[in-house]
Amino acid sequence: MFEFKIVTLFPEIFSPFENASLIGKAVEKKILKFTYINLRDYSHDKHRSVDDTPYGGGAGMVIKPAPVFEMLEDVKDSYKVFLTPGGKPYTQSDAARLASLDKPLLLFCGRYEGLDERAVEEFDEQISIGDFVLNGGEVAAMAVVESVSRLLDGVIGNMDSVTEESFSSGLLEYPQYSRPEIFNGKKVPEILLSGNHKLIKEWRKGRSLLKTRKVRPDLFDKYEMSDLEKKLFEKAQKEEKDGTA
Repeated sequence: MFEFKIVTLFPEIFSPFENASLIGKAVEKKILKFTYINLRDYSHDKHRSVDDTPYGGGAGMVIKPAPVFEMLEDVKDSYKVFLTPGGKPYTQSDAARLASLDKPLLLFCGRYEGLDERAVEEFDEQISIGDFVLNGGEVAAMAVVESVSRLLDGVIGNMDSVTEESFSSGLLEYPQYSRPEIFNGKKVPEILLSGNHKLIKEWRKGRSLLKTRKVRPDLFDKYEMSDLEKKLFEKAQKEEKDGTA
């Protein structure tokens, strides 16, 4: 069983998330376990406050180190991640790495203007899910939970779908089509109706490369194409230009 320990001031946010869809089914099957830790339980003043004004002035409040240090004493068995816009960008390879942990994964949901740096230094790593700011780390925690969970045995029914997804190979996933064959005058690419699995696989690789260059040129520039992939990419470019598939 893989355990997520979520440190949050608002544990009620996670109730519908934990009980819905594939996550809920994985909890029922005892593949996943969630433990929620309210940081206010480690505050000992009458208001259960965990924040205070920042030294040096400035807007907003900062989470104090004392309740965090006390909380961390109770979770020494866990791999501790601080979710913050100032962390390193989160990637699919990070999800795979975290999914391979043999200990609970603790996700600390930041709030206010941040966390006292002396407490930040106690975490194993800092993660950001993007170059934007949220009200708190709860949404980021859900994103990490989903990305890690779906890599665990038994959570996704068909694991082949996981290995073919965007980012798993360093590229975006190829375009997908379903019924009907013609919709709003647009037809499914003929190759996908051929039944020739080799040609379909090659078409998908070419379109994956083409889509990645258009949407995520940063990923495309880092990707090293084989000789065959270069030919498939050039073919996809020509087909797009000619309006054929």
